[in-house]
Amino acid sequence: MMKHICIVIACLLLVSQASWSQDAAGGKSQSLDSQSQIEAIQRQLDELRRQYSEKISELERKIEQLGSQSQTDEEADIRRAAEESVGPIEEEESTERSSEETVFKSGALGLQALNPEISVVGDSVSWYGDTEGSKQRSNFGLRVLGVHFESYLDPYSKLKACVPVNEGGAELGEAYLTRYDVGKNLNLTLGKFHQQFGVVNRWHVPSLDQVEFPLALRQILGGPLVATGASFDWLLPGSGNSSQGAMLQITNGENPRVFGQNARNYPSALLRYTNYRDLSKDKYLEMGLTTLAGQNNLWTVNQPGTGILTEDRDLWTWMLGADLTLLWEPTEAMRYRNWLWRSEAYYLHKNILAPDGSGKDSLNAWGAYSYFQRKVSRTTEIGARVDYYRPDVKSYANVSGLSLSPLAVTTSGAYQWQVSPYITLWQSPWVKWRLEYDHRWGNGLPGDDRLFIQCTFAAGPHKHERY
Repeated sequence: MMKHICIVIACLLLVSQASWSQDAAGGKSQSLDSQSQIEAIQRQLDELRRQYSEKISELERKIEQLGSQSQTDEEADIRRAAEESVGPIEEEESTERSSEETVFKSGALGLQALNPEISVVGDSVSWYGDTEGSKQRSNFGLRVLGVHFESYLDPYSKLKACVPVNEGGAELGEAYLTRYDVGKNLNLTLGKFHQQFGVVNRWHVPSLDQVEFPLALRQILGGPLVATGASFDWLLPGSGNSSQGAMLQITNGENPRVFGQNARNYPSALLRYTNYRDLSKDKYLEMGLTTLAGQNNLWTVNQPGTGILTEDRDLWTWMLGADLTLLWEPTEAMRYRNWLWRSEAYYLHKNILAPDGSGKDSLNAWGAYSYFQRKVSRTTEIGARVDYYRPDVKSYANVSGLSLSPLAVTTSGAYQWQVSPYITLWQSPWVKWRLEYDHRWGNGLPGDDRLFIQCTFAAGPHKHERY
């Protein structure tokens, strides 16, 4: 740039000088030799070119020095960080590999990479206590030994399966294929799985935050809701710090307590909506609403004077659920402290034919739980859960051979409470211990007191996965 400016200035000077010379020749005699002036200007231009070249060379030299210094500093920082992690790095002498050390490899995929990942999770639960209506005072046993399989079949599909084994034998717990990106923000799952009714129904027993599933879930559903069918999972558009999703599950209506009279195998439909939002960088809130609908058709009725008869009539069953989870977990110390508050509520409306032959009726049972859990160190968690369950009250609930308990009882104002304080100790990421005390009482349903000792252990890559 400087070079171009100098040339332009020189040209202007030449033009000016030529014009001045012509004016001077017209007015007076020439006093200065034009050739001498041109030579002087040329010498000045040569000097400017030399100075310009020296400055450019000096700048290039400084830039090169700065680049070398920056690269050296970066290499030093990387070396320093590596030494802090794994110790001093020794310079390796470059040696040529001898012909005996030459390794030839093919481009084929190793057969071992085709094998699924396999994990084994054991859950040992022992208890001592007093149960109303039972003479048993203690029990030591291995509740379940779960064998878990997991594998990506291709970039779009993943297989997961679980086979729980206990003293009574083995059964298929879950086995499903998930196909990702079937549509925009849509995943499809096919197979047998724990349905997403609320939060904890989806989990496996060894991964619960307490020893047992919530009381209301056990009383209404008889345990986790498991079915075979299809699940469609959508990620809906979010806004700001929130995201939301929807899930539709079409499955066989096969829960023995809710769909125990579904002789025609009518499908059931589950619809769930979730909303997740960040309240701050350390705290999040998740809310969910769930509804389940299906039909029953085959009813056993004890007709007076006739005996037990079977009637075929299609009646609907509905179930509603709501859940809320609030978690605080500081990003700078998330491994050492946090707290969690989770609550869920369940409501069942089941249309039935009364077992005493009085005709159509309905059962309405509901319950809820809430627990608070806090991590007090990297290996210790403490918490407490409160459960409440309220069955329906029917005068015919205890018809001989056709009892409706625990969905309905004959005692007016029946209810059940349970309080469960606990402490969980993580021996390692693969082994955890839990001490829990359950105190259950109520009206119309049995109560008990139990002290649990639980040990959960895992071998394999998946450790204590929720599902």
